[in-house]
Amino acid sequence: MTALDDGRHCDELQDALARFRASASRLESWGSRLADRLGHGARLLVAGNGGSAAQAQHLTAELVGRYREDRPAYSALALHADTSSTTAIANDYGVQEVFARQTRAHGRPGDILLLMSTSGASANLLTAATEARRIGMTVWALTGPAPNPLEAAGDEALCVDAPVPATVQELHLVAVHMICEAFDRTIAGQDGAVRQEPALDAVRVEEA
Repeated sequence: MTALDDGRHCDELQDALARFRASASRLESWGSRLADRLGHGARLLVAGNGGSAAQAQHLTAELVGRYREDRPAYSALALHADTSSTTAIANDYGVQEVFARQTRAHGRPGDILLLMSTSGASANLLTAATEARRIGMTVWALTGPAPNPLEAAGDEALCVDAPVPATVQELHLVAVHMICEAFDRTIAGQDGAVRQEPALDAVRVEEA
């Protein structure tokens, strides 16, 4: 294996990242609108399969917990994370329904469904998109290269132009963090809710 082969993954990521920078304005918009919706009581549902499921749960953890600075918690659910519901639905209704049925249970008009897929062709995500739009939710898709079915199934899509699924997933993580950055900036601008976490050495633990 040559040195070029050893570094090919990094080269592909660097090239894709340069193209990805053009998506910054869309991610800023998504983060800002997400903050406005969740700040007024809406909920974010996120779904993906495999590595995209991990990315989905990463995003919801940042919103329910925090990204960089302390702020209130917001309602966000990764639909694959309820393993009992997911496996029961798959067993009783089929894998294609695992996200659609949970969307039906948890989604409300005005909520947002974010679907993450490197291929943009997962049948269970497409079914969830159809159900979400029927309910009156907003559907965003974060996918691999366009065109793909999920791009057309939602209200808006960000399609990552990268040659392999691994690079797409790496840039999806960048997208997750950029959404969180915009989300926190918007929340801070609305009401000053974002505040610096107290320094560890300032915390006093009383002795028993």
